[in-house]
Amino acid sequence: MTDVTAKWIREQARFRGICEFDKKILLSSPQIYGDKTAFTHQAFEGGFDGTQVKELGKEISRYMGIGYAVPLHSGAAALHMAVKLAAEKLYGSSTGIATPDGVGKGGALYGKRAFCSDFTEQWMAAPVVYEGGEPVFIDSSDLDWSMDPEVLELAFGKYPEVKLVIMNHAYGFPGQIAEIRRICDKHGALLVECAGESFGACVRTESFETGSGGNDKEAAAGRREEESDGGVWKKTGTFGDYGVLDFRRDGIIAGSSGGALLVRDFYASEKAAYWADGARAATPWNQHEELGYRYGMDDLAAAVLRGQLKHIEEHIAKKKAIYERYLDNLDDDLICMIPEGEGTQPNYWMPCITCESNIQFMETRSERQYTYTVRHGTAAPMEIYDVLTAFGAESRPVYKPMSMQPLFRNYEHFTLDGAWRCYENFRRDTFWLRCDRAKQYFESGLCLPGDIRMTEEEQDKVIEIILACFYE
Repeated sequence: MTDVTAKWIREQARFRGICEFDKKILLSSPQIYGDKTAFTHQAFEGGFDGTQVKELGKEISRYMGIGYAVPLHSGAAALHMAVKLAAEKLYGSSTGIATPDGVGKGGALYGKRAFCSDFTEQWMAAPVVYEGGEPVFIDSSDLDWSMDPEVLELAFGKYPEVKLVIMNHAYGFPGQIAEIRRICDKHGALLVECAGESFGACVRTESFETGSGGNDKEAAAGRREEESDGGVWKKTGTFGDYGVLDFRRDGIIAGSSGGALLVRDFYASEKAAYWADGARAATPWNQHEELGYRYGMDDLAAAVLRGQLKHIEEHIAKKKAIYERYLDNLDDDLICMIPEGEGTQPNYWMPCITCESNIQFMETRSERQYTYTVRHGTAAPMEIYDVLTAFGAESRPVYKPMSMQPLFRNYEHFTLDGAWRCYENFRRDTFWLRCDRAKQYFESGLCLPGDIRMTEEEQDKVIEIILACFYE
């Protein structure tokens, strides 16, 4: 946006009396604590010998209440390792040489389908393609913005041979993970649970079963076990056969990079660490018998994350206050907040809205551009985006579903209508409301500033600007 355009927006009559922010209001940013400095000094004094990484892994496993955590350089790397571990368990094909068909090329999922969340980021589906598989995208639920269990069941009805499911918890608000876990168990499928955005969030369960990992006794000490209605609270990321964390730069805790793989058994943790460190055999020379990667986390990144991990509950409390302030002050006849699912405790990472006024907004998006019409009584998501940008506050559109991406649009996706390809040309001559919630969220949704350093006065001003957008 040019300075001229920003000035023109700020000078519109509907924003009279509202001044530009003195400093940029961010979506989310990392906090720096004194603990980080101490751990960083330890990393330098230790010569970056991996001690900080090992300690971070132990601290994450204790906090999450799971056997093992393998720190890696990104959430994408952790997901790739999870997919390879799942392929090894399902098909014996994770070495980078062998495939499910025994062919020498093609990847660990060569010729196999995997069910993936549609409403997510590209890096969640990419490892399936890396490994020669075919992602099949599953629509979002109207109870939350994550994978819909009913749609997943429909997908299994068409493809009962699928044995891998990859789901996420959108924007820090847990999905119906217990039901998805049940469906996976019913169909004999492995579940990869991406909890990078929902790190620290919890879901109430009827019971808690520990895994077989050697650290489970120690991990239980860090588990939140608040008895409630006959159940216990279990952290997202620990329901799946493999859990994935992502410590992105704008995450609930953040560094320049970082992620972690959560597993219950020692073998899986060691195998993932082995692959991530280049798959080098225990010899004095470079001996490679499997395909390896440079996915390891360095000690400096681990030191930063250790400092922030100590303050995770404090971060969640501040994020919750920001979410509730939006919820209390935005007009729910015009705007709906991303919902809290029943029996969940989100980490409130990213406050998101959908524009829901009775007067339909007019907005058109191409692959790379957008236009909208300013109308009294309503506002388009990209209109609010432009206005907040003009005043110096960050926002961004919500995920564009994978099924709408040029890269993935030839892959199949399921909604409550069933397999999309089966309905492509069905009843086009009559009015028929398709169910495609991920697409609906994308077309009406927006992420709002949720930085824990934002003051109440600054958030009140953001709210004032948003509400002013609805009146020409």
